[in-house]
Amino acid sequence: MRRNLILLATLGCTVLILGAYGFQYLGDMPPCAMCWWQRYGHFAGIAFGTLGLFVAPRLMAFLAGLGALSSGLIAIYHSGVERKIFEGPDTCTSNPVGNLTPEQLLEQIMAAPLVRCDEIPWELFGLSMANYNIFASLGIAAVFFFAARLPR
Repeated sequence: MRRNLILLATLGCTVLILGAYGFQYLGDMPPCAMCWWQRYGHFAGIAFGTLGLFVAPRLMAFLAGLGALSSGLIAIYHSGVERKIFEGPDTCTSNPVGNLTPEQLLEQIMAAPLVRCDEIPWELFGLSMANYNIFASLGIAAVFFFAARLPR
């Protein structure tokens, strides 16, 4: 049972990563910095989940769950940045331009990221990719943690 759950959750992380790369390369939607941050948790989920199929399944499932959980938490933050609830990092959002001199405005434009974290490039039913990642990542984390808690 534990092995099957670890396999299922690892496949879930893999599907999310493949979907992200599909949007990036097939949909021509390059990721912002925060999108990359969300991917790292799933990379960890894939690595630890795969290891958990062969060695120390409880520990590896727990570590994989932490990876998926981190992706979900970053997705919550990213969703808030997209919806203008939170202020995003300067490296991937824009700053107010109201009181800038022309020179400062030009400097801000030249330093702007190519893909901004505070814009939503795609939505389905009013939800962004980061919104969907919240539910998927937290669900996958729950499966990993359940697998880690199963008795021998």
